[in-house]
Amino acid sequence: MAEKSQRGFAAMDAEKQKEIARKGGKAAHEKGTAHEFTPEEAREAGRKGGQIAHQKGTAHEFTAEEAREAGRKGGQAARRRAAQQPAPSETAEQPVAPSPEQVEAERRSEEEKKAA
Repeated sequence: MAEKSQRGFAAMDAEKQKEIARKGGKAAHEKGTAHEFTPEEAREAGRKGGQIAHQKGTAHEFTAEEAREAGRKGGQAARRRAAQQPAPSETAEQPVAPSPEQVEAERRSEEEKKAA
């Protein structure tokens, strides 16, 4: 069977493909149509990538010292995030003053009730 020749994007060298993909991603973000991962999607993608890397034997193997350092940094980041979040009492919904239109509509409604 004859071998298929590559055409278009597949025929370009890796650097050219990378440049075109970069421009496309940048344009999508500027336009607002780019996919933005939720934390759950990012976690799942990272998990899958890690599994594949381990299967292929290309995953980074942490030394005990590297693992301790990574854990320490993660703990520090978590504490910083927790410190930046407002206390639960600060996030409780505050009463919102009615708009002038709402006040007027309420006044009319009360007058109609009295007139009836």
